[in-house]
Amino acid sequence: MKKVCICGGGNLGHVVTGFLAANGDCEVSLLTRHPERWQHQLEITTPDGEVMKGQIKTISSNPNDVISHADIVLLCLPGFSISEVLKQIAPVIKTSTAVGSIVSSTGFFFEAFKILPANTPLFGFQRVPFISRLKEYGHSADLLGYKPNLNIAIEQTSEKEPLRAVIEQLFKVPVKLLSSYYEVSLTNSNPLLHPSRLYSLWKDWHEGVVYPTESLFYEEWTIEASNYLIKMDEEFQKLLNVLPVTKGSIPTILDYYESTDAVSLTNKLQSIQAFKGLKSPMKKVEGGYIPDFGSRYFTEDFPYGLQIVQSQARQHGISTPMIDKILAWGNNQIKKLS
Repeated sequence: MKKVCICGGGNLGHVVTGFLAANGDCEVSLLTRHPERWQHQLEITTPDGEVMKGQIKTISSNPNDVISHADIVLLCLPGFSISEVLKQIAPVIKTSTAVGSIVSSTGFFFEAFKILPANTPLFGFQRVPFISRLKEYGHSADLLGYKPNLNIAIEQTSEKEPLRAVIEQLFKVPVKLLSSYYEVSLTNSNPLLHPSRLYSLWKDWHEGVVYPTESLFYEEWTIEASNYLIKMDEEFQKLLNVLPVTKGSIPTILDYYESTDAVSLTNKLQSIQAFKGLKSPMKKVEGGYIPDFGSRYFTEDFPYGLQIVQSQARQHGISTPMIDKILAWGNNQIKKLS
């Protein structure tokens, strides 16, 4: 039985840990900064109301307790934590241990190449396998939606097929092996999706403006946001054209959401069942709500998402005026917090 160590305890960390532990195909341990807040039995509620119960073998904040025994280490971390955790686990990791990231678009491969030994097998997902929502920290979470299939990239090993097969067994869906880490490191998912909506919501916001209610992120998605998203994706696709990626491995936003223009894309995003009820990142103040520029939608998707796309585009001489504009706005909001 494979020994898997999950690193991280956010929404995805809870659901991935619980899902893998409940399915019984592996022994699951957890590396977390807050081991005292976790119970060993984790409850995950599926979209049809079933409650999966998974048993976590070891829970620790010390890499020696959980990393040194692992066959697979899977990071479920925000972009700003990846480098720090890789540095923590590097001294204790076994040569044969595969290290992967559930989110690869926040710099995982670029950081892992620098920090981990050159013979460490690396893998990363193109898109997250689950839509997840934390219920009670360390105790329970909701699995809101599944992906019907998964794409991954594997680097630094000749044993790619066996590792792909193990990931497929663990996640219970077909898993396709992509040809390059670029195909998972660069994505038009959250790093483009979230900033386009945030910019459309609050590009004109200023101190003193208070909203009476929290807006729904997807159900109230607008044609304006879709237009920004489509324009950024067009720039993104120009970058892909000059990189060693298989054509079509990262479909356009319109193709992925089975849409033809901004109107149909808007209708599609408003109607996705798993997105129902998801609110925009806002915080309560006297009289209503204001944007929460300290939320992960900002601190993750701008400096560790859109910034990576822009950086690669600049390295390859690709012009990205819409990405530049929205990224500058987002980074400016984050700077105001410091």
